[in-house]
Amino acid sequence: MNEQPLLAHLIELRTRLVRALLGVALVFLGLFHWSGDIYHLLAKPLLDALPQGANMIATDVTAPFFVPVKVTMLVAFLISLPNTLYQIWAFVAPGLYHHEKRLVLPLVVASLLLFLTGMAFAYFLVFPVVFGFMSAVTPVGVSMMTDIDKYLSFVLGMFLAFGVTFEVPVVVILLVRMGVVSVDKLRQGRPYVIVGAFVVAAIVTPPDVLSQTLLAVPLWLLYEVGIFMAVFLGRKKERAMLEDRP
Repeated sequence: MNEQPLLAHLIELRTRLVRALLGVALVFLGLFHWSGDIYHLLAKPLLDALPQGANMIATDVTAPFFVPVKVTMLVAFLISLPNTLYQIWAFVAPGLYHHEKRLVLPLVVASLLLFLTGMAFAYFLVFPVVFGFMSAVTPVGVSMMTDIDKYLSFVLGMFLAFGVTFEVPVVVILLVRMGVVSVDKLRQGRPYVIVGAFVVAAIVTPPDVLSQTLLAVPLWLLYEVGIFMAVFLGRKKERAMLEDRP
């Protein structure tokens, strides 16, 4: 582990932050021209579920400009995320031991992939179901016209919920590796996790059973994946320790 003066750390941190922000800014500038198309792509699951001839609306004067810009900024952040994570890794890696690097780097990469998978799951599978349900239960004489700003808030909330949900395997592995909880305790807590998964799904998803199930079931299955991976990594560590013995 390398030791550096505090000032050197602060300068290095500033450099890494500037490079990360510059990466986001460059991608954003490259995508800005297509901000309207990017928002349309985000809104497509809802637009496909709306009745024939129905459209989304903007109740704020500046919303038609700023909402697509916000979406484009989010997309730019996601695209430049590998660069951002690299800058973070380059800053913290010199202060880590070799065994810590072997654990942290795979977990960071897995966390990113799982979060993006959760977002994709929400966009391609959950949104069509949720919006189709909302369109089907709309009372006669009521026009379903969603404000684009409120739609963005709803989508971001769902992305966050499913992205965090898909991080469960990483959380389980960390808890086991840090000695906070054992695999046997995790197995014993399975019934409570299943109930908790449906409670969480009922809170963060619309009030239809199907969309709640689409969050609760993956949450439970990912918990099982986390247990399996914790057991697998534990056995791998034991084998490595036996091989290192004289």
